Amino acid sequence: MRATYFGANGWQLVFSNLNVLLDPWLVGPLCFGNSPWFFESRFLQDWPIPPAVDLVLLTQGLPDHAHPPTLKKLERSIPVVGSTAAAQVASALGFTRVTALAPGQSHQHANGAGAHLTITATAGAAVPGQENGFLLQHPDGRLYAEPHGFLDPTLPPQKLDAVITPVVDLGLPLVGAFVRGQTVLPRLLERFQPRWVLASTAGGQTQTSGLLPRLIWSRGSTATATGLLKTHAPQAQLLDPEPGRCYPLTPS
Repeated sequence: MRATYFGANGWQLVFSNLNVLLDPWLVGPLCFGNSPWFFESRFLQDWPIPPAVDLVLLTQGLPDHAHPPTLKKLERSIPVVGSTAAAQVASALGFTRVTALAPGQSHQHANGAGAHLTITATAGAAVPGQENGFLLQHPDGRLYAEPHGFLDPTLPPQKLDAVITPVVDLGLPLVGAFVRGQTVLPRLLERFQPRWVLASTAGGQTQTSGLLPRLIWSRGSTATATGLLKTHAPQAQLLDPEPGRCYPLTPS
């Protein structure tokens, strides 16, 4: 199992010969509601579209997860699995093999190499509708990903190889935290005892403008997260990933 981070919520996950994009934002601007005055972000340099993508996983329907300019660059025949809102975005863009999963539902994907990837949707953030996390199970490894730090309370304790999670809290005045990475991390560590913790959601080299970034507050750091690992899961290793670098995640 290998993982490459692009920034924000975007990852490439490779299981044997299965090439998966998770919440990819690779090219073009990121806006909310077509309102750059409110929020707009761009990478300092666009990422190339990875070749031979076998599957796209979308945790949410918001544009920082189901990013329309990036999705438009992909072949519409690529299978897409996502939350209900994300599936609607993919279908509207012309993708022809779209599977919507509600929390608790599972889907198996195989690319002909014989090994199946089992995708189980978990309850994620409500932003504002119910969105997803994903539990991924493959002979190469087992991984959990949820981009806002919301842990599904129905998920039983189990040993996982890796978790992809924010490790800081982000919030807005009066609203509170909408990303709860620092808050959730001890529970993730105790629930899953992972070998690898991959810091996500707040990384990448971007230029950001608009009203919203001026209001967002942040709490926590990778140093704080490292301390939490030592306390709650001393066997775990924190990766603060360098965008574009491929990390092999050997199973425990």
